[in-house]
Amino acid sequence: QVQLVESGGGLMQAGGSLKLSCAASARTFSRYVMGWFRQAPGKEREFVSAISWRGSSTAYEDSVKGRFTISRDNAKNTVSLQMNRLKPEDTAVYYCAAKETARWPAPEYDFWGQGTQVTVSS
Repeated sequence: QVQLVESGGGLMQAGGSLKLSCAASARTFSRYVMGWFRQAPGKEREFVSAISWRGSSTAYEDSVKGRFTISRDNAKNTVSLQMNRLKPEDTAVYYCAAKETARWPAPEYDFWGQGTQVTVSS
């Protein structure tokens, strides 16, 4: 079982930046593909970004490309999402997710955090 704890959410004006972090309890963190998802009010959860085991591969949803950057630190068991040039439509609960897999991109995720709220005002 992997415990994921997100932090770093909050309220920001449009155009600003926030950095989300996720701490994982996995003993073999480097064997996990890590991802970020978000769910806005009244909408389904959607993929935001993912990063491969050692960070050599990344993936982004089209609307965040060029604005968000995912990274990981396997020594600290953490994954981060740097969010720049935030827009009101980025408002959502952001979830960290993990999948122990040999496949890239991960077909699905097994472990999820509780989420952290990001609110972007116009």
